[in-house]
Amino acid sequence: MSERTSWAQKRSEILGRPGAGAAYDAAQLRFELGAAVRSRREELGLTQSELADRAGMRQPAVARFEAGGTTPTIPVLERLADALELHLRVEFEPTRAAG
Repeated sequence: MSERTSWAQKRSEILGRPGAGAAYDAAQLRFELGAAVRSRREELGLTQSELADRAGMRQPAVARFEAGGTTPTIPVLERLADALELHLRVEFEPTRAAG
């Protein structure tokens, strides 16, 4: 019988592969954007269909976005922000401290 690998060990192994860190970061960003949209939508008492109507989208697209399953374009983010009564701000941050 083989020994099981913990999730932490497996995650570390996967992230150690070339290019994996960037893919992980992109997935995290998609997840966080989706969670923020869902939270605001629920705060406003909107269904996914109602948000889709406001943003000129279809409900399945909103569902995919909220699940972190799509990489949005700036125009999509602008439409969602407007539909959610928010201001969209996109900014760059340094990846590490200047030295």
